[in-house]
Amino acid sequence: MNAQIMIRFAFISILFVGASLHAAEPSRVTFSGVPGPYTVERWKTDWPGCEFEDGVKEGNLSVVEQDARKWLRVSYVTGQIGPEKNGAGWRFPIGTHAEAELRYTVRFGADFDWVKGGKLPGLCGGPENVSGGRPADGMNGFSARLMWRKDGRGEAYVYHKNQSDKYGDSFAFPLDFRFPTHTPIQVRMRVAMNDVGQRNGKLYVWITPGESPEVQVVARTDMEWRTEDAFGVDSLYFESFHGGSDASWAPTRACHADFGEIRVDVK
Repeated sequence: MNAQIMIRFAFISILFVGASLHAAEPSRVTFSGVPGPYTVERWKTDWPGCEFEDGVKEGNLSVVEQDARKWLRVSYVTGQIGPEKNGAGWRFPIGTHAEAELRYTVRFGADFDWVKGGKLPGLCGGPENVSGGRPADGMNGFSARLMWRKDGRGEAYVYHKNQSDKYGDSFAFPLDFRFPTHTPIQVRMRVAMNDVGQRNGKLYVWITPGESPEVQVVARTDMEWRTEDAFGVDSLYFESFHGGSDASWAPTRACHADFGEIRVDVK
């Protein structure tokens, strides 16, 4: 990160730049078969070991090939919200780790309908799925996803032990940030677990929009993900859908986003 970017984002109290994690072989997701509908059978091949899936059998996914690479396209259904009816979602196991870094590229369609907001992939861990109003209590798990918001704003959307609301906490990106459309956007998220009894867990997010330099948009070093060391970061939480709790979050027109170059490095 150069000096100009550091000055611009000086409001972030601690910058963590560091090298990528490479203590173990990364988990990479590739999309099998030829472009076309993404069936449950194809999904099971590409994402083995998942305990549930939303949006796959409903036909919300397809594989497209552009720019000499394959993308997983999530189509968002007009007037609907949630992963089952509007987009897609599942929890992909990566083994249990103290620290993990997720990378992926997302490209929002040219006529993307932001509405109030929606979910983007992240990381999670623990014995339960803590999301959708099921709060984290320090023993049942955590989740750290991203969200797009109205007009393309962004945030980290987090369920953790000390969350202020049953629906989690939002850590907003800088005020001038906007996700672009029709442009590949590289996302990098790093989560490090806290020591038991301490608020020293970490959450970092970097964004690289198009050909622009990478910028750090979230830096938290005060997270308490857990109160016991029985779990760690154990899953890529692939979710993308509009919502929100009611139809006011639903898109008013058909739109889509493409995902590619998905990998998780662990330590």
